[in-house]
Amino acid sequence: MPDLLAVPNVSTAGDEEALGRLGEAFGRSARVLDFHTDTDHGRSVFTIAGEAGGLAESLLAGAAEAAEAIDMSDYHGAHPAIGALDVCPLVWLREEDHAAARTEAVAIAGQIGGLGIPVFLYGELAREPGHTERAYFRNGGLTELWLRMQGGELRPDFGPPLPHPRAGATLVTARPPLAAFNVELEGADLDAVRVVAAELREAGGGLPGVRAIGLMLSSGRAQVSTNVHDPLTTTLATVVEDIRGLAAPLGARPVEAELVGLIPAGALVDYPADVPIRGFDPGQHVIERRLAAPTD
Repeated sequence: MPDLLAVPNVSTAGDEEALGRLGEAFGRSARVLDFHTDTDHGRSVFTIAGEAGGLAESLLAGAAEAAEAIDMSDYHGAHPAIGALDVCPLVWLREEDHAAARTEAVAIAGQIGGLGIPVFLYGELAREPGHTERAYFRNGGLTELWLRMQGGELRPDFGPPLPHPRAGATLVTARPPLAAFNVELEGADLDAVRVVAAELREAGGGLPGVRAIGLMLSSGRAQVSTNVHDPLTTTLATVVEDIRGLAAPLGARPVEAELVGLIPAGALVDYPADVPIRGFDPGQHVIERRLAAPTD
């Protein structure tokens, strides 16, 4: 079994040629387990696996390709973003690989900085207390990040003191598996879904370890887009049922869900059948089963 996963998020969707080049880069010395792209979010997510010490080559190649292929001045996605390679987490699956993930994350952060792209460490690698959350860097988007860096409020952990002209900046951490999980509502407008997201997320008094935003999709449906930081404790069923309870007084209800990337099997315990996960395949999207499958 590979020692580590990485889940690079890039700020583009819909450009098949660019995404093909990015896939080749991220797969240079790693196994690409999953790819998810979303034109509403303006975002694509790769999940790759490899041994500690070996992922850095693929991630550096992907960062360089993202800087070439993506111009952040043209970014219009609904998902908050500050960089072409916006987020690059290293993921450990076993506690004995925790230290290796931290080491690998810091190493790749320094190498991305060497490309002329400022890198901020977040999560458990943050070097200042206020830097743990991605929202701290993303608030106001890349324009605001420019101003904060220019004024000296923000100094990167690696790389130059100002954003890259095309590629912006990159956020790097090490973490255990999380669930990137989106739930679509029927009967909600933008105001309503933002209320649901605000009350769902931990910062609003909601579920522990849950980050959430509310947005409208091009289909006309409202979506609660979440990251569940401990999906073995706060399962996907728990998230759905909490959304159900928050949405009901607003005349809305969850009708369909979407998973971005892979999840641990335990995250699916008691998942409700009336909110199907679109396109979900346990053999492809459950970490334990995907890693056990033959090499593609």
